[in-house]
Amino acid sequence: MKFSSIKIGKYEIKYPIVQGGMGLGISWDRLAGNVSLEGGLGVISSVGTGYYENRTHITKELNSKPLGSENFYSREGLKAVIDNARKICGNLPLGINVLCASNDYARIVKDACEHGINVIISGAGLPTNLPEFTQNFKEVALVPIVSSAKALKIICKRWSMRYNRLPDAVVLEGPLSGGHQGFTYEQCLDPEYQLENLIKPVKEEIKEWGDFPLIVAGGIWDNGDIKRVMALGANGVQMGTRFIGTHECDASEGFKEVLLNAKKEDIELIKSPVGYPARGVRTNLINLVDQKTGPKISCISNCVAPCQRGKEAKEVGYCIADRLFDAFSGRKETGLFFTGANGYKLTEIISVKRLFAKLLHGEDR
Repeated sequence: MKFSSIKIGKYEIKYPIVQGGMGLGISWDRLAGNVSLEGGLGVISSVGTGYYENRTHITKELNSKPLGSENFYSREGLKAVIDNARKICGNLPLGINVLCASNDYARIVKDACEHGINVIISGAGLPTNLPEFTQNFKEVALVPIVSSAKALKIICKRWSMRYNRLPDAVVLEGPLSGGHQGFTYEQCLDPEYQLENLIKPVKEEIKEWGDFPLIVAGGIWDNGDIKRVMALGANGVQMGTRFIGTHECDASEGFKEVLLNAKKEDIELIKSPVGYPARGVRTNLINLVDQKTGPKISCISNCVAPCQRGKEAKEVGYCIADRLFDAFSGRKETGLFFTGANGYKLTEIISVKRLFAKLLHGEDR
């Protein structure tokens, strides 16, 4: 099977492979730039750009942490990430993932547009007002992430009525993905809510509004998976965890080692201060949290609105910003290591170029 290109707004992506935006710092300039260079859509994570290049792009910090959301989501840090990704992929299409749950959501979206990003992918909540923040940047493609046909209907109805706009594509994320889920804990384990059963109703909802690409995510691992979901009606795939196993992934070697050493039974759903179940590797941090002896919690970066300035962090037992930064840095004792359900399948670190050859032509290439 030869894969054809995919059109997202005005941008043609050579191969129908979108790299999932992984934060904090797992997909910044090196990974996103190289994915775009190889013909996919590289996606920068907007999370924690205040930490980029050792916090050189922030105005204030406290205890070596970006102070407040204006520094955690650093405008100058984001600009530097995008500029450095452009040095790799040139003018090829480049995307960004912005969480609806982010404090400063509107400002982050505008910053990304002003710094020349081409595609904005947005989930962790319904991005019902995303077009409002991009009205001066009509060329920027908008791609919501949904977990159901109902969610897509809400977005299309709101965007159409308020902004005379429809999505340029949609990402349908099933419950095998890494990080935060758009499902309850019970739904994540319910066959009815698995990705294969969600594709048809979402495809039918798309037809109600016109025709834009359906990109599916969550548990997509290899060439066979891509063929399988495309046979079910998907136009493309989004893959996050598989790209962690590349030399170009921006995470530390320590982060990659955690995944390389993870067994299937180590990957589980955990509670998160964001309010959704999240999938990650059971490490020392999770054990400490279970024993209520985790690291001290103090909200310095004010990263996500649902956490309510650390209130939910104290309920759950950890600060998500601090623990994700520890993971990015390779601190295995206190890091929070997100991964998709298939993360245990990582057995080697290869180049992005080599990974594309495997995804496009099969594992034996």
